[in-house]
Amino acid sequence: MTFEIGLVLMIIVIMLGCLIAEISRPEIILFATLAVLLFIGVLNPEEALQGFSNEGMLTVGMLFLVAGAVQQSGLLNRMILYAVGSSRKSSNFLPRMMIPVAGMSAFLNNTPIVVMFTPVVRRWCEKRGIAPSKLLIPLSYAAIFGGSLTLIGTSTNLVIHGFMLDQGMDGFTMFQLAFVGLPAGLLGILYMTTIGYRMLPERKSSSESFQESSKSYLSEAVIEPQSPVAGKTVAQAGFRSLQHMYLIELIREGQRTAPVSGETRLQSNDRLIFTGSFTTIVDLENMNGLHVKTGTDIELADLQNGSAALYEAVISHRSSLIQKTVKESCFRANYGAGVVAIHRDEETMQQKIGEVKLKAGDTILLLAPPDFFQRWANTKDFYLISPVSKPDISKNSRPILSLTTLCAMVTLAAFQVLSMFEAAVLAVLVLLLAGTLTIERVRRWVQFDVLLLIACAIGIGKALEQSGTAVFLAEHFTAASSIFGVTGALIVIYLVTSIFTEVITNNAAAVLMFPIAVEIAVRLDQDPFGFLVAVAIAASASFMTPIGYQTNLIVYGPGGYRFSDYFKVGLPLNAIYLISTVTVVSTLWIE
Repeated sequence: MTFEIGLVLMIIVIMLGCLIAEISRPEIILFATLAVLLFIGVLNPEEALQGFSNEGMLTVGMLFLVAGAVQQSGLLNRMILYAVGSSRKSSNFLPRMMIPVAGMSAFLNNTPIVVMFTPVVRRWCEKRGIAPSKLLIPLSYAAIFGGSLTLIGTSTNLVIHGFMLDQGMDGFTMFQLAFVGLPAGLLGILYMTTIGYRMLPERKSSSESFQESSKSYLSEAVIEPQSPVAGKTVAQAGFRSLQHMYLIELIREGQRTAPVSGETRLQSNDRLIFTGSFTTIVDLENMNGLHVKTGTDIELADLQNGSAALYEAVISHRSSLIQKTVKESCFRANYGAGVVAIHRDEETMQQKIGEVKLKAGDTILLLAPPDFFQRWANTKDFYLISPVSKPDISKNSRPILSLTTLCAMVTLAAFQVLSMFEAAVLAVLVLLLAGTLTIERVRRWVQFDVLLLIACAIGIGKALEQSGTAVFLAEHFTAASSIFGVTGALIVIYLVTSIFTEVITNNAAAVLMFPIAVEIAVRLDQDPFGFLVAVAIAASASFMTPIGYQTNLIVYGPGGYRFSDYFKVGLPLNAIYLISTVTVVSTLWIE
């Protein structure tokens, strides 16, 4: 091992440690790693910037826009309501949900699909007395199954495809991955509808927890006549600077205001609704001129009216709110919503709400204006879980145009009339000329942090290749699996990629394993294509943790799951995918 290889390995290990410890957002960590590799001379500027012109990365950016147009059109809502239909038994509902979700995820971003399906599934469960925890993990897994069916199923597939083109290889065709993904997905659905369903727990969802514990975190105070706070603004009265309580709603003569501005002027007999543990109610009792009602019956439903509604949101793994307290995040000022409660690890948190440090997967209950969903549905900071109703599709949404554009793009790429990148560019051009895309929508729909992560990961993968680190690791992986030959090497590649995916991001895992998989294939005198198919499948088949894939995180809080639930149900599913992938790859692409 040379000094340069040792240095690169040390940098990669530090990067992985930072990603696992979540000391910052993944794209920031990867950008810092790329910068270090550039500054120490492992990469020159051209090599470091290679990822920013990678065809796969640019295609991902274009597909964000195409998928956004389809989502905006209301077609997803209609598909969801049609897919659910009138199923009355969970045994019928599960395949009826999983098959359409997998089909949609093969062509569209799976995050909005799962976000939109989640409230539908929960509402179906509530009507029939079934715990949502029996169905929400299958919902997430179905979206993952679909991602392995097509080239555009996940960004990971496109990243590997782009990397292959950069290396002078033939990339994936539109449905080539389906040779592996389809049998694996069908086996996965069979497993979930038979064995997996029985292994899933029956737990309270976040919404049930919020409802049942509302009396432990909602308080009411009435401004007494002649109170010194009457006539003052909310900020002047000190209600914006309470350490442990948050003012979320003001009721005046039956009219409710939420969220409450710091400039709102208070009057006698105003009713103030606060959130915070009863152990901190002394904050209110110490204020003169307030009559604090302890033990009052305040229901969550009472907080809602024509000017305010309750929303559930799940903190995303890409959120800028992670590791910030509710107070530090200035949530009310930045988003126009009050944080009513926080659900984590099966229960509503009872500690001082302002001091809670937010984590990825936390479910937060928000009180906000009715237009909150429209304004923040596409934020990267949280996934909004909101009931889906039959959409009112206006002429401006152009649903037929959006669907036709998507179908034409897939057809042109599938029959290789155009490359995937060219077909995506053409689709975006059509949407631009039709007026479906605007600058504002481009800003909202394109996940620039994901593109930055992919671009940086490609540069880091180039460093593994240029420094000889990929060759060094390939030698050791090959030696470790030599007893079992090519099949053993495939299993090792799949397992290592799968482990990386569970603890870091799927795109980073794929790019790190790409040069290693190529070197192993070369050493075994095999075509790298089959090995890269295994990497693509393993990088997306994340079933064992809630943090390995964004859809797992979306259902984590709403389903009331524990970390161990994913491991218990996902481990056999990972084994199914491993066996299926290695079998098909060995049959089709290994000599």
